[in-house]
Amino acid sequence: MADDKKSKHRHRSIVFESMYPVLALMLILVACVELCDAATVVDVYRLIQYDISGVPFGSRFSSLNHHAASLSFQRGADLSRSVLILPLRELDIGFVQDYISQKQSLGGLLILLPQTFRPGNVGGGSVISETEGFRKLLAQLEKLLIHGNIPFPVYFAFENEETDAMLADVKKNDALGQQATATTGGYKLVISVSEPRKIASPTITNIQGWLPGSRADGDSNQLPTIAVVASYDTFGAAPALSVGSDSNGSGVVALLEVARLFSVLYSNPKTRGRYNILFALTSGGPYNYEGTQKWLKSLDQRMRESIDYAICLNSVGSWDNELLVHVSKPPDNAYIKQIFEGFSNVAEDLGFQVALKHKKINISNSRVAWEHEQFSRLRVTAATLSELSTPPELLESAGSLSDTRQLVSEDSIIKGVKLVAESLARHIYGHQGKDVKIFADDSSLAVNPFYVRSWLDLLSQTPRVAPFLSKNEPLIMALKKELEDYTAEVSVQHESLDGTFTFYDSTKASLNIYQVASVTFDLLLLLVLGSYLIVLFSFLVITTRGLDDLISLFRRPPSRKVKMA
Repeated sequence: MADDKKSKHRHRSIVFESMYPVLALMLILVACVELCDAATVVDVYRLIQYDISGVPFGSRFSSLNHHAASLSFQRGADLSRSVLILPLRELDIGFVQDYISQKQSLGGLLILLPQTFRPGNVGGGSVISETEGFRKLLAQLEKLLIHGNIPFPVYFAFENEETDAMLADVKKNDALGQQATATTGGYKLVISVSEPRKIASPTITNIQGWLPGSRADGDSNQLPTIAVVASYDTFGAAPALSVGSDSNGSGVVALLEVARLFSVLYSNPKTRGRYNILFALTSGGPYNYEGTQKWLKSLDQRMRESIDYAICLNSVGSWDNELLVHVSKPPDNAYIKQIFEGFSNVAEDLGFQVALKHKKINISNSRVAWEHEQFSRLRVTAATLSELSTPPELLESAGSLSDTRQLVSEDSIIKGVKLVAESLARHIYGHQGKDVKIFADDSSLAVNPFYVRSWLDLLSQTPRVAPFLSKNEPLIMALKKELEDYTAEVSVQHESLDGTFTFYDSTKASLNIYQVASVTFDLLLLLVLGSYLIVLFSFLVITTRGLDDLISLFRRPPSRKVKMA
């Protein structure tokens, strides 16, 4: 009996050993199947999420796990388990509006932008012409998305070979009229991120630099002051893409170059003017110029009263022949006349024009249209120099997706710098006549195109939405250092953003694109593999141990009662 038991045990061990090659083959096949499901990873940028006085706006969700769909379906189709891929080139505003305003079901929205809108990208004339054709469409889309309460995730991405190939395949499948599902296969889009959280105590940071003038008794505090101001932060549909090359990167670049030019003049006691010059880079511009208001209120009253006038620079990077001087005081005001005549004379010498636009302030309304209005509310004479004829609405045109580097002209910024620098110099030094060029192109005080280009390139690659900037943000430190190089007594002011606005994190993510086969195909493959493995196993057992051993594997073992008997 003992020998029979040993023999049977040996036979079973041999049979199980014969299964090892089968198991190894199975693992190899499974590994091959898994490799076929490898993912393509694409950087995506989430639509902004914020509240105003508790009212929700923007996208309210961030995670995605649905199949891809295209615009091949009719309006109103149930896409609650699909991510709609929407190239800007095929934008249908009405289609998107249906799913936002009418609360239609949509699993998610992925908007594909041309590479020309990538921050820092510089294109030629044909590229600019192509981009201009999309700007209005993109502006309409941004306005719709920013001011809507969207109950599904919305992301932006840039077109590339992977997204183009995926979209082409998706369109072919959708053309059949059947949505991609687990049973039909297709592409699955997955973004695994935690749900957005409120940003606690977002801050706005103002940076101030001071160029003291020359006075006989040495006390520059008694001198009049001219302020040059520009708001540097942005706001747009996608915070991680809101670089605002023109609004207001161009204004920041112009201010820095004006500061550099006057630092040269003021470094020499013989050419130092009898005016102090105050340079301020303010934050909170898109939020009713809140940073400007808090900065002004933080100034010593004597300092604020010493300001002769202030020039605010806003969007001076894409104009041709005319800039506008926006004011709040009546055009016949003596100070306004003096400022405008100074600009007009310089502009005429430089070969272009400036025009005056007056807009009265509504004191009962806390909303301000231009940055200079914060000065006017405190009875400080001020004006805004801009290419814009009308002020942007709240949270609009302050770093939109289309406001990128290739649409900004360095020549326009340089002309704006010359206009501001020459008019200030003529006012400071009393040269009111024409044909006086202190900052001539062939002089040591010429505008530096390389400096302008370098800072414009940097700002065009750096998103600057204030609530997402830390107090020690590299850009803020770089701006502070730049003013320290050209001015004295540089100070940084940190303030809390008005509690009216609430912002949420999660602005950038990685999109995993999986190409998945249908369940029918998977079941068929499983059936074929299973049949093959059963036949192979049976063949190995029969050839090694015989048919009886194979049959014995499937026999029911005798019960314990039979053995006891």
